[in-house]
Amino acid sequence: MARRYGMKTPSTLEWDGRCLELLDQTRLPAETAYIDIYTAQALREAIMSMQVRGAPAIGVAAAYGMVLAARTITETSFKAFLRALNKEGEMLASARPTAVNLAWAVGRMMDAARMHGRMPQLLERLEHEAVTIHKEDTQNNRRIGELALGLLKDGYGILTHCNAGMLATTQYGTALSAFYLAQERGISLKAYVDETRPRFQGASLTAYELMQAGIDTTLICDNMAALLMKQGKINAVMTGCDRVAANGDAANKVGTFSLSIVAKHFGIPFYVAAPVSTIDLACSNGSQIPIEERSGEEITRIGKTCIAPEGVKTYNPAFDITPAENITAIITERGIAWPPFRESIKTIV
Repeated sequence: MARRYGMKTPSTLEWDGRCLELLDQTRLPAETAYIDIYTAQALREAIMSMQVRGAPAIGVAAAYGMVLAARTITETSFKAFLRALNKEGEMLASARPTAVNLAWAVGRMMDAARMHGRMPQLLERLEHEAVTIHKEDTQNNRRIGELALGLLKDGYGILTHCNAGMLATTQYGTALSAFYLAQERGISLKAYVDETRPRFQGASLTAYELMQAGIDTTLICDNMAALLMKQGKINAVMTGCDRVAANGDAANKVGTFSLSIVAKHFGIPFYVAAPVSTIDLACSNGSQIPIEERSGEEITRIGKTCIAPEGVKTYNPAFDITPAENITAIITERGIAWPPFRESIKTIV
């Protein structure tokens, strides 16, 4: 399969009409390796193990996963086929509960199947829908970058948390897209990257892809952000997001909430960059967003090395909720939502 290395960073996923090829992000930055996915169950395992991660990327992957699932269904009646496909979709959507893009993509694929209504061409129609979702993600991310760049100035230092770049999407990224567009236009932005405990997505993924692209990148520990803000090195915070509630509360990688508090203290704008598919109007506020809890070994170990006493109790939520009052603006491909978010979000969804 041909692999695309856009902007010097290997592509997150590729579809060749037969299987889904995923960049194994658990091996970065030490090794660039790919895995071939032939079944929806294998994709679910790849999502749970974070071989593929990032809300937009797992949404696109899930769309292709529905195609793979459809090819294994032997039911010949349309209603029976839909029931079987829906069961596969529920299995995929359960892999990671916080990122709404996963369920959104599964739902869109189910809608495409229902609307088609004819078995002979249904597989072709589903593949077409998945490819469309893939292309839209790239287009949406570039548009987010265009709007985000309009809020920044040449020479700005931008702090980001976790990874919301090309590795979390299919191209450009959400929170990092402005860096790539700035580079295209000769605008200088300095990236300050939180390491992002406990899985170090900032250190292993964000720092990796930004450096691959030749962008000015400085890696910091998570607990250094307040000091850098006090020193005047940070002009804005830009993060991605896994789900936005109707009131503007946003779920993102754990530690984002803390950043928003510190940024508010220093009067630094805090921007959330996310596609419209991340907005969940069914969630009235952040308290209704399910928060994934992961294994305590992510805290007690770094790789295979134990760094904590054996048997210590752990609590490992993968995400936290940044309240709307701490967010300056939410940047989507359809426009920028400003407070009050409950009203402005409705105009772009």
